[in-house]
Amino acid sequence: MTVTTDETQPLLRSKTNGSTDGSAPIAGHHYTEVNIDTDTAACDAYLVDFDPQGDVDNPLEWPTPFKWGIVLLLALTGFTVTFTCIGVVPLADFIGRDLSGSASRSKSSSVLLVTIWELGEAAGPLLIAPLSEMYGRYPVINAANLLFILATIMAVTSQSVPVFVTARALTGLAVASNVLNPAIVGDMFVNEERGGAVSLIFLAPLIGGALGPAISSAVAERYGWRAVLWMSIAMASVCEVVFLTCFKETYKVAILRKRAEKLGVDVKGGKLVVEGGEQVKDGEGLRGLRDAVLRPARVLFGSGVLMAMSAFGSVVFSYYYVLSTTLAEILRDIYELDSITVGFCFISFSIGSVFSVLVCNRHLDKIYIKMKDDNKGVGLPEYRLPLVIVGAFCMPIVTAFYGWSAELRLGVQFTLLSAALMGGSLTLALVPMVAYIVDAFGLYAASATTGVIVTRCLMSTFLPLLTGPLVDSFGYGWAFTFFGGLALMLAPIPVMMLRYGAHWRRFSPYSRDQ
Repeated sequence: MTVTTDETQPLLRSKTNGSTDGSAPIAGHHYTEVNIDTDTAACDAYLVDFDPQGDVDNPLEWPTPFKWGIVLLLALTGFTVTFTCIGVVPLADFIGRDLSGSASRSKSSSVLLVTIWELGEAAGPLLIAPLSEMYGRYPVINAANLLFILATIMAVTSQSVPVFVTARALTGLAVASNVLNPAIVGDMFVNEERGGAVSLIFLAPLIGGALGPAISSAVAERYGWRAVLWMSIAMASVCEVVFLTCFKETYKVAILRKRAEKLGVDVKGGKLVVEGGEQVKDGEGLRGLRDAVLRPARVLFGSGVLMAMSAFGSVVFSYYYVLSTTLAEILRDIYELDSITVGFCFISFSIGSVFSVLVCNRHLDKIYIKMKDDNKGVGLPEYRLPLVIVGAFCMPIVTAFYGWSAELRLGVQFTLLSAALMGGSLTLALVPMVAYIVDAFGLYAASATTGVIVTRCLMSTFLPLLTGPLVDSFGYGWAFTFFGGLALMLAPIPVMMLRYGAHWRRFSPYSRDQ
């Protein structure tokens, strides 16, 4: 027996209330018994969908204040995660010296203390995203949050560099917010309303990235670096308590699967046919887990559009870590600033990022609606990309400006200005890109986002390791001119997607034509 859900087929508008065993129907649950031809034989099927006249279980129909309450919770979690990750950036040298017992510092080891987080975060989504599509968002995000707290406790109690690095990798592995937050927004909001919510969940981590170095530098100066991580543990624990008590399942397939089970339908080993006739297969045990884990790779390599956008996004995002691992050194060695001042200077990057988030919040949906109206009322995911193009072509310029301002010692104000411009350009390129992926991949949004995150995390782990050798060999100016040239080579990708993406997406079974 197969259980199918399809919100687009006319069959859904002709409902029959009944049950598989002849018992009385369950109020508020709608399904239709049909026959579906498969590749091998015809089989009975049950269509189960949200009530088109109104359904309290449908996340799209939840009260607006409740939906925005969930968005705020997601934003707070993103803030905590980024605070934990970036808070140690200006402290990396001190942590390394404390744990190793050595007065000397190693550039590569200090960078690794920061970027190893991204290596763990590259592995985590391979489980987090598919498991959320297998069992729903609620159990997965709670399990990941608990692991995050335990791994942070491991980091704060570590007595050696290897243990601290391992703990940092585990905390990166347990980060669910980057993977699931955009997908949850896609679960609750229609296309025309997603821009503001996506902007907010990006804004909170940026604030965490701004306040993290500033607060951690001041706290570490007085109480030591371990106090910074204890603060992170406290914030993460508060978020988890709220998740356990207030968060509701948002994934349509998981909700409808439970609804089918309440109706007495056995969905194990079956498949759910969802938007546009796409199929999400349900496996059992290890086989189901294997299929779920492999799904992000199938989605990534099954879509040329997603591969191109992930390559673009991974390089752009990695420049955040390139800047983060060099800015503290530039401010201390060239401008001779003290540690607390260095921490506060990181706010410059976030100021630029916040400005771009506000631009996205104000204009992302407006641009989408305007282009939709110009296209005779037909909206396309590609209408999210104009702001991405602006950010993409600004990145090469501001990246080179950052390097040459340090190389020529133009003054600390120019270096901080370049950092702010880099934050603005990077955010302007990435926020609408995530909205584009959520729109384009629908129910596969979590797996598609995972593909982008994995490539982004791998790039962010290893590309910053090139910075030290390049700076030592060529100086800051030419080293960052190289990075600017790399960004310039990738800048045409969103332009091509805006022009041809709607056609190219048709070649992938995972992206949908809006």
